[in-house]
Amino acid sequence: MMKNKLTGSQVIVPMASPFNSDHSIDEAAVSRICAMFVKAGVSVFVLGTTGEGDSMSQDQRYTLLQLAVKEVNGSSKVYAGLTGNSLSESVKDARKYAGLGADYLVAKLPSYFPMDENQMLSYLERLADSVTLPMFIYNIPATTHHSIPLQVIDRLSHHPRIAGLKDSEQNSDRVDESIRLWGERQDFDYLIGWAAMSAFGLIKGANGIVPGAGNICPELYVQLIDCVRNGDGFRAVKLQEKTDLITALYQKGRILSHSIPALKVMMKIKGLCSGEVLPPMVPMTIIEEETFYSEVKNEWEKLNFR
Repeated sequence: MMKNKLTGSQVIVPMASPFNSDHSIDEAAVSRICAMFVKAGVSVFVLGTTGEGDSMSQDQRYTLLQLAVKEVNGSSKVYAGLTGNSLSESVKDARKYAGLGADYLVAKLPSYFPMDENQMLSYLERLADSVTLPMFIYNIPATTHHSIPLQVIDRLSHHPRIAGLKDSEQNSDRVDESIRLWGERQDFDYLIGWAAMSAFGLIKGANGIVPGAGNICPELYVQLIDCVRNGDGFRAVKLQEKTDLITALYQKGRILSHSIPALKVMMKIKGLCSGEVLPPMVPMTIIEEETFYSEVKNEWEKLNFR
């Protein structure tokens, strides 16, 4: 299987997974969210960090992926996250995801045991050897507690099934070096997972962005990419500033396990889904939702996102 460079710069939204009160997948909400993504012209990343993939059962993951593939109906590419600490289970999931219609896999390291560079390399090579879909490496130290060295990723970049890197590590020097290494490569894509660096990374030569706030304003990130593509760096930076303000509404002052419930409430206000999240996270109470909305209401209305 040959790897192909992504066509043009891409917006890939890490979809927040919608749940009913019994924690079953909210099928109607999946339809609404995917319709928004298709209208905006973005690709869909299910079962990532924002999507609570690690908190979901196998049946929930399969159900959500199947629904997302059905709803986008070929209009968008679908990326599916591989979760957990078991290599054999990840291989099994990868094969199931291929059968359900995913276009790409997104694989992060196991998070339980400490790992040295050789172990990281071995794990990801063995996983890539065993899958049939093109696979992106997902570097996210905030949850895995591992930062994959760039030299390890560069070695993996020549594997015939490893298509690229989605990097959520917040390190500007790492962004610069990644673009230097892979910005001109025709068989390996570099995706910015640190949304605040979207404009900078794209202007420098990144191949795409994976912004969590795309769950509420995907069209702004498409506009940002269009500005970069058209050489309008000034407008791209202004859009970056606007998306940063939107992101701050649910992230500022919150740890990850509190910011995802806040994002869900913003999506609830927009009529996309409920505020339900999976354990160990807990949803905001009605009082907390009201307090949260009163805190962000004025800024949100100024940004025209109600």
